[in-house]
Amino acid sequence: MHKLQFPPEPFGTLLGYAPGGVAIYSSDYDSVKQQQVDKPSDYRSYIGNEYMGYKWQCVEFARRWLYLNRGLVFTDVPMAYDIFAIRHLRRVEDDALLPLQAFANGGKRPPEAGAILIWAEGGEFEVTGHVAIITEVLNDCVRIAEQNLEHCKLPLGQQWCRELKLEISPEQNYRIIEGYPDTRILGWMIQTEDATNAEPAHWVNPALFDINSRMMPAPIATAEWLNPQQPLQAAFIRAMNGHFLTENIAEQTRYFRMSATAERELIRATNELHLMYLHATEQVLRDDNLLAHFNIPKVLWPRLKRSWQSRRHQMISGRFDFCMTAKGLKVYEYNADSASCHTEAGLIQGLWGKAIHCEDGEDAGADLLSAMTEAWRHSGVTGLVHILQDKDKEEDYHAQFMQQAMANAGIESRIIRGLDSLRWNASGEVVDAQGNVITCVWKTWAWETALDQIRHECEDDLNAPPIRTGAPEQAVRLIDVLLRPEMQVYEPLWTLIPSNKAITPVLWQLFPNHRYLLNASFELTDDLIAHGYVRKPIAGRCGDNVSLIDKHDSILGETDGRFGEQDCIYQALWRLPQIDKYRVQICTFALGGSYGGSCIRVDDSLIITTDSDLLPLRIVDDNEL
Repeated sequence: MHKLQFPPEPFGTLLGYAPGGVAIYSSDYDSVKQQQVDKPSDYRSYIGNEYMGYKWQCVEFARRWLYLNRGLVFTDVPMAYDIFAIRHLRRVEDDALLPLQAFANGGKRPPEAGAILIWAEGGEFEVTGHVAIITEVLNDCVRIAEQNLEHCKLPLGQQWCRELKLEISPEQNYRIIEGYPDTRILGWMIQTEDATNAEPAHWVNPALFDINSRMMPAPIATAEWLNPQQPLQAAFIRAMNGHFLTENIAEQTRYFRMSATAERELIRATNELHLMYLHATEQVLRDDNLLAHFNIPKVLWPRLKRSWQSRRHQMISGRFDFCMTAKGLKVYEYNADSASCHTEAGLIQGLWGKAIHCEDGEDAGADLLSAMTEAWRHSGVTGLVHILQDKDKEEDYHAQFMQQAMANAGIESRIIRGLDSLRWNASGEVVDAQGNVITCVWKTWAWETALDQIRHECEDDLNAPPIRTGAPEQAVRLIDVLLRPEMQVYEPLWTLIPSNKAITPVLWQLFPNHRYLLNASFELTDDLIAHGYVRKPIAGRCGDNVSLIDKHDSILGETDGRFGEQDCIYQALWRLPQIDKYRVQICTFALGGSYGGSCIRVDDSLIITTDSDLLPLRIVDDNEL
């Protein structure tokens, strides 16, 4: 434990300023009064709606310094030392991704002012590691600014916290000497295109990415382990026809296990891929030739671009679908406009764990509801939100879970089941049964459902979408609500782009051979044929109309569905692992753009569909996998 040189100032006290006038605050948690910890959200630091980190930790300061002085931020990280694995910074003004290079301590690249200095986990920085900003490089030392080490005020006018010795060998190797004998500096990170002498992407033991499953011996298969007095749980019971996770009674006690290292990689991948998909979305909406691949009616293109320009940071929740094995971690797609799996991951699998007394690891979705609540809290939403859902038992609990997150964020909402109760008022506006004008909506319907109505009713060359206004004799349709210009819809219209399979060839062009991506193309290439490929309809959903073809041109699996007439993309074949008798897909949630939890979807076949089961996922220590 670090021994403070001076008595600490109370938590949140201004200690001084780093270059650029960036404030440094005391992070003395011991001084926090008990009543101050009743609202964990108060410990989250924001500038506007841009998340900086937890007050007033080292990561929060580093991100805030970069944001205020450079207009750049790095993705959220589990621990400070995880920053050393990041390879991009996001430019806030336009969401462009800029290369970030890591240089090892003792290497050939000298440190420079503004570089991010990273410590490994251990000793003084046990569990978390540490991060600071290099403010000056002198002949024999560097000066750094940081938070969460000393909690005392800086001398007036001094813009650095510590000096660390800098050694330069005769071979021109640069080493910063650690400030404490039990710590280790990994190196420094610089935003530059020049990767000379930079560190490669981090290496992790591949065996830690293998998932396994176990069965609990408890008799939960016949127990009533959910609470029917709780409306959300009651809705799940109705949808599942009882207290079940799956229709297979014998499988009610099965759960899956993944390592803590695998979860950390999923966190990195989720945060990085969210930014990559946004970067690709920007490129598509700037290039009509690319946008033409997405099978979106041209009449909507102006609204789509306007949605991106005005609401690009107002996304609440998206879901990534991954394949994870010892071969690596690969993303299949980003369901940026999906309402499903939240309840199972964020509530049901946790209740299952408690009911069955599963003490093996931790619930992988335990933080999902709180993360979703934070996304709503910083959404800027005011007034009544109408939750629109179809008349479907599964959507009943999807809607109620989202309503719970809104309620936790202090947002009033009302669930509308189907569209029958909606009508027009005298001003031609859409109102609910109580006469409230609908101005803000979260929906379980996919945007593609509204697009199908547009395709059915108009040609691309019409000047405006066929939206009704004030037609008492006609029913209110989905497009009459979602596509009204004044309507604020979640998820925003622009999420059609990252959700569309046509984004995958764009990503491959922008980030060729990226470790999380699969080769993808609008045309079937010789390389894809040689290694096997998957054919997907560009705007398909629920695993419909997907075909898997191996390198021998044999069909490994295929599904029917509603999207057989659509254009397709071709993606490299990367088979889901078989664990016991299931093919297993990992899903992660990006809430407000950052990782919020994980879940598992399983099936007997190689293709995960809307009917595939979602079974509990637990995170275990690496040495217990």
